[in-house]
Amino acid sequence: MATILPIASGKGGVGKTVFTANLGAALAGMGKTVIAVDLDLGGANLHTAMGVRNKHPGVGSIIWKKEKRLEDLVVPTEQDRLYLVPGDNLLPGTANLDFFTKKRIMKELHELTADFVLLDLGAGASYNIIDFWLMVGNGLLVTAPEIPAILNAYSFFKTAAFRLLFRSFKRGSEERDRIVDYVINRVEGQGKTFVEFAAEMAAQYGPSGEKALQELSALHPRVVVNMGNGGNDAAIAMRLREISARNLGISMDYIAYIMRDPLVSPSVSARQLILHSNPDCAFARGVSTAAERIRAAPEGQMPRLELDDEDLYTLMERVLNEEPEESDPDAVFMHSSDQGL
Repeated sequence: MATILPIASGKGGVGKTVFTANLGAALAGMGKTVIAVDLDLGGANLHTAMGVRNKHPGVGSIIWKKEKRLEDLVVPTEQDRLYLVPGDNLLPGTANLDFFTKKRIMKELHELTADFVLLDLGAGASYNIIDFWLMVGNGLLVTAPEIPAILNAYSFFKTAAFRLLFRSFKRGSEERDRIVDYVINRVEGQGKTFVEFAAEMAAQYGPSGEKALQELSALHPRVVVNMGNGGNDAAIAMRLREISARNLGISMDYIAYIMRDPLVSPSVSARQLILHSNPDCAFARGVSTAAERIRAAPEGQMPRLELDDEDLYTLMERVLNEEPEESDPDAVFMHSSDQGL
């Protein structure tokens, strides 16, 4: 069975799609069969990043019932073992995915014949995006070391935690009412974390509550910091881990730190995978680091590090080839409050 890798971003413009395309190329270069699926419904452009002309039917054909199976939409790319399912935003209304079609696509994603199935999801935290991202407990989130991107990444995790907890219980149940009340009335940085609240529900509601706690506790995102500039990047990125642990009780792994690279934009314009055109550039090296870690632990078996940011510092040191600068993460956010996070 294929390993599903959903890849999302809290906001647009952080390089998620280009990262997804080149991650697929890196894994394929390691001998893995990879299918990249464009699920950025309404804004599909993964085909451009992968150098494939927009002439093939895509996911929109499933939504409009012009094609019967997702498997029939798989098209080859110029690289061996790397395939694409286009998004097909040429059909109107593709972004408006109904519940039953979403469930059908989820089922068929697991049936694709590949080692890895990469899901290039849309930016933001709509429920359709969150539901695809929650197909596994260790989905990838691409962010940038900038305050707006980090804030949106945290909001994405918070929405995912709420969605996972909420949908663990039946429609119209008392448990769902309690979850909504908790989310509406809690104050950021105060009171119980999401995981502590789930533990309280597990103690009160028995098996259903215990299942919800187990699923929430298994949520362990993997984060890619893209468009790095060195310097204080670590302080900003560390803040995401800190506020997620403090407010949600959710930990994460940083699996790549990728420097901002001027060669990325020309490669996209030329419809080339930068891993092919400039394999030694900073961006390509960062993507390869992520691919190596994913190949080593595809099912989320990466060690859960303590809250010391050793993984991020190590990644930055590897890229910058220098000792990371010491900095105060709180100083970076001195004008932000937990209420705004």
